[in-house]
Amino acid sequence: MQSPFISSASTESSMSDARAIDLVNASLKRRYAAERRFKLLGLSAVILGLSFVLLLFGNIIAQGWTAFAQTYIQLPVQFDAAEIDPDGTIAGSDLTPEAIAKETLRVNFNKLARNGLKSEFPAVSGRRERRALYHLISPGAPQQLRQMVSEDPSLIGSERSVWLLADDDVDMFMKGRSTPVDRISPEGTATPSAASGEVRISSSSADFDLVRASLTEHLQRQADQHSRELERLERTRAEIADQRAQLQARLEQTADSDAGSADVLESLRGRLERLDDREDDVVRSIERTAAELTELESTIAAGAENLDDEMPSWLVRINGGLVKLQTVSPTAVTGEALVPLTSTAAAAPQEWELLELPVPETDRRLKDQQVAWVMTLDAQGRVEKRFNTLFFTNGSSREPELAGIAGALMGSFYTLLLTLLFSFPIAVGTAVYLEEFAPKNRLTDLIEVNINNLAAVPSIVFGLLGLAVFINFFGVPRSTPLVAAMVLTLMTLPTIIIASRAALKSVPPSIREAALGVGASPLQTQVHHVLPLALPGMLTGTIIGMAQALGETAPLLMIGMIAFIVDIPQGFTDPATVLPVQVFLWADSPERGFVERTSAAIMVLLAFLILMNLTAVLLRRRFERRW
Repeated sequence: MQSPFISSASTESSMSDARAIDLVNASLKRRYAAERRFKLLGLSAVILGLSFVLLLFGNIIAQGWTAFAQTYIQLPVQFDAAEIDPDGTIAGSDLTPEAIAKETLRVNFNKLARNGLKSEFPAVSGRRERRALYHLISPGAPQQLRQMVSEDPSLIGSERSVWLLADDDVDMFMKGRSTPVDRISPEGTATPSAASGEVRISSSSADFDLVRASLTEHLQRQADQHSRELERLERTRAEIADQRAQLQARLEQTADSDAGSADVLESLRGRLERLDDREDDVVRSIERTAAELTELESTIAAGAENLDDEMPSWLVRINGGLVKLQTVSPTAVTGEALVPLTSTAAAAPQEWELLELPVPETDRRLKDQQVAWVMTLDAQGRVEKRFNTLFFTNGSSREPELAGIAGALMGSFYTLLLTLLFSFPIAVGTAVYLEEFAPKNRLTDLIEVNINNLAAVPSIVFGLLGLAVFINFFGVPRSTPLVAAMVLTLMTLPTIIIASRAALKSVPPSIREAALGVGASPLQTQVHHVLPLALPGMLTGTIIGMAQALGETAPLLMIGMIAFIVDIPQGFTDPATVLPVQVFLWADSPERGFVERTSAAIMVLLAFLILMNLTAVLLRRRFERRW
């Protein structure tokens, strides 16, 4: 018979086991839930980081991809022998292209290019209009013609159709960066009253109601802005009145008290006078704004009919010409012919169109007359966009369409080459000595701590050091790849040393012991056995350090590499700049053309950085041995 005590003990044991299992199951659920939350948070952090990177890359690419295309205009150019070679020294000679370029330095190729423009638009007269017409082509167009003559002297005396570089304002317009062009197809038949000058265009349908509606909407927005400005000015006037009352009370209180000094009273009176002057200015602004608002409201109530330069521009393309609208009614408009019409015949709905330029003429560098010329050339197939080879072959320039990154690329190449030659041997030697040969004492500990600290020093400090020591003390030429490489070497040394020491530590001790066991000296052990195995890690650290040096700007600004350099450097001691500094210079330029070139240069810089980091990964995987 089983003892009741044994039965009771087994029952209690089974109950305690059940409770323990329940507790374990409950804790497992909590642990699994915590693990899922941790994974979800980690995945969310990765997705968030990648989203920001994609947003950054998308913004840069959206702004910069158009810089890889450039607008050209085809013009007939007469290579007049009387202008280019009046003495006949070039024709029939065996001069080299360089010699011909020197012979034609005084030739006015700008005149030849302008003559081509005038032949396309013979109706243009007046100094201001001609100047606006000449601005369609780049200031680099004469140099383009000079280069053509230098390479092919047989052009002298002939007429050729030449694709000339367009001005940056024209380039921005053709890329849609300055103002979009909205094209509206009409429904009625249009009949112009004249071919040039003031032209009245009537339509058989209410095609111009859209123009009136757009004009009314624009005026209503202006009226709303004036209303908000008037409310703000009224609030400012009330605040000034309150401040004036407080100052007046304080002035009276100070004047009545015995402690009031003449200086305090004079200061209070001066503040009151300034408030009075400010109030007068605000009152004048209120009166002016109210008058403008009243005029806008009356214009809107009467039905807007007149357009000016502060409103969106409207053009009518009809019979080979362009007319800028000035007054509008539902079925007729009046305007100025920017490009003369070929005839006054009636145009069917598919033979004419309305063009809207939403950005007002006063807010654009390219005026309506220039837009009309460009549109006319574009309709004739004389405007096209080509791959922008100048961006990769030219140095920096004040003209956006002529600016390139060739000088910055060569400066970066020379700088990184010298930085690699300086930093890699020094860093590897330092790492090998500290890791394998140096005695472990306070001095080596101090050196190791300082190396780690130097890795965290701001890069501009190295620029100040280079300015004070290399340039001012040793007299190294400033703004050259040589001094830039010396500064960047100081900056990258800690990174390469730390990576090299980590690579040496990763080599198993058995390699050293085996080499020493077969009779190799300590130096032979390091050179023949340890260094080859640690080389992938060293190369990885070196390339990462070079990528960091490629992206640095602050230390190079301190040594004069912010200078405007047009010529492409040919050596280590020629004045130069680097890609990050070129980006900095272009970002500070006001022209719209430099905005896209800034983003394009950033894209090139990022491509080099990605390529260098990819090279580091591939080298590590290629030479790494796993133990």
